Amino acid sequence: MSSRASDDSLSGGEPPAQQSSADRRPSPAAQPSPASQSSPSQQIATALKRERVRAGLSLSEVARRAGIGKSTMSGLETGTGNPSLETMWALAAALDIPLARLLDPPPHEVALLHTRDMPSLPSTTANYVATLLSASPTSARRDIYFIQAEPGEPRESQPHPQGTIEHVILGRGAARIEVLGQSYELDVGDYLTHPGDQPHTFTALEEGTNAVFVVESS
Repeated sequence: MSSRASDDSLSGGEPPAQQSSADRRPSPAAQPSPASQSSPSQQIATALKRERVRAGLSLSEVARRAGIGKSTMSGLETGTGNPSLETMWALAAALDIPLARLLDPPPHEVALLHTRDMPSLPSTTANYVATLLSASPTSARRDIYFIQAEPGEPRESQPHPQGTIEHVILGRGAARIEVLGQSYELDVGDYLTHPGDQPHTFTALEEGTNAVFVVESS
């Protein structure tokens, strides 16, 4: 989504023609989902052990610093534990790293990630769940847009400057994004990241569709 596309989509122009419900969800050309093959608990386990070893600390020492039991720490590193948000914050503090480093999934050129497949941390003190979608790289600029769209013609975006990455989080409705010759369908809560320096299109598949776009550039 280029800055020109952003201005157009927020300018309140004439809405596209409505499609019938039968036309709203054509079968995508391809629906790859290159999310990590490991489970969320295994992703956390791998990251936790990686960061502990990088810090040169024993399992017992990290557990002591975080104020948790050694058996709890062992379970987290083997992928058999169910960490809470509070526990993960304590571990990040013990390792002196951002929490995102323990949750960020492996990078992909294009990745469609479903929240149900990502590491989520429930709070032990409130009805609250945190799911990291993407950690910001160093020295990156991120512009955030709220997009409202209706079924009709796709919104075509020309390539942004080289190295631009787009992040799309669907908040309501359904949408299809086409990039690099592939088609991805997003439902509520899905997160897609893709190169913004390639031509791409956004098509609303349901009335009242909205999404948050984050455009990341260096």
